[in-house]
Amino acid sequence: MSRFKHTNDKVLLLGFPSSGRVGTFSISYMVHYLQMQQIGEMDHPRLLPVLFIENGDIFGPIRIYKKNNLHVITSDLPFEADLAYDFAESVLEFCKKKNIDKVIMVCGLESSNPTPSDCKVYGLVTHQILEKELYEAEIPKFLTGSISGTEAAIISLFRTSNIPVMVLYAECHPLFPDANATKAITLLSKIIKVKIDTRDIQKKLEYLRVQHCNLIQETIDALQQQEKKSETRPPQIYR
Repeated sequence: MSRFKHTNDKVLLLGFPSSGRVGTFSISYMVHYLQMQQIGEMDHPRLLPVLFIENGDIFGPIRIYKKNNLHVITSDLPFEADLAYDFAESVLEFCKKKNIDKVIMVCGLESSNPTPSDCKVYGLVTHQILEKELYEAEIPKFLTGSISGTEAAIISLFRTSNIPVMVLYAECHPLFPDANATKAITLLSKIIKVKIDTRDIQKKLEYLRVQHCNLIQETIDALQQQEKKSETRPPQIYR
């Protein structure tokens, strides 16, 4: 049986590192569970030169997936402020090219005691047309606070476009991956009308947790190695 319910909306799921890596976990889970096909990658001349290897296959840090009317753009690397705006512009360009109807992001919201039983998910939308979807999914609105970083760059750009964005903020530990992504995944699947087996989430999240922790460490090692080389390298003028 298909895990999709019939929908004509073209939806883009957007995931990138944020607090607790909830966004990366949630979107990666959807990609694995729905067996989505990778259709491309995004690149930038100032992006950290890092590649990831899985089962002998080479992957760039920003990948694009697709299945039916569902698209995904996910990044394993965080963005500096100037790159965040470039990334947001690339995403908007992609949405216009593919006639995307709406974008959904999942981000972490730092919490001092984010136990799975008490974890809350809040919603924020750029266009009123998505308010109904929050209401139907029984997701309370994110009423007060501030946002920054990549999600702020994306929201700033899209709120002046005709493509609405919904952001799901899941309470989580500020630094470490945790099980609180489960609720975010459940609500996300409800919004995009995808049937998921909740019993499968914890097993997949544990796999993704180990995988992404390894990727984080490899990225840190690469950065440190690059810094060491730059320290011992003679200035440009003496070469």
